[in-house]
Amino acid sequence: MAYNITPYDGKSKNKVRVFRRNMTKEENHLWHDFLKSYPVKVYRQRAIDNYIVDFYCSSAKLIIEVDGSQHFTDSGLINDSLRTDILERYNLKVIRFTNNDVNFRFADVCSTIDYEIQERIKPSL
Repeated sequence: MAYNITPYDGKSKNKVRVFRRNMTKEENHLWHDFLKSYPVKVYRQRAIDNYIVDFYCSSAKLIIEVDGSQHFTDSGLINDSLRTDILERYNLKVIRFTNNDVNFRFADVCSTIDYEIQERIKPSL
């Protein structure tokens, strides 16, 4: 079942503030050097359902995640898969990059994000 709204979890408000103040080096790099001034509004550390996503573009219904090493453990992979399944029920697309992608392929990361946003906000004919 797909939902057309993205619920805001108000209980996470304080947690979100803490996450915004304590973004990783890679999240900060992506935010300050690309997403903050991107012409389409992108939010950082946004609460959706019971999750806090790294970045969210509501007009494109796109979630951008920057994954550190903890995401590549067995439990991390399972949790990310479950989380993605739940978020996709809201008609959201989740794209993931590793810390290494942001550190060593920054231009490619930015191009991919730009492409995904532009494709998702294109008017349907």
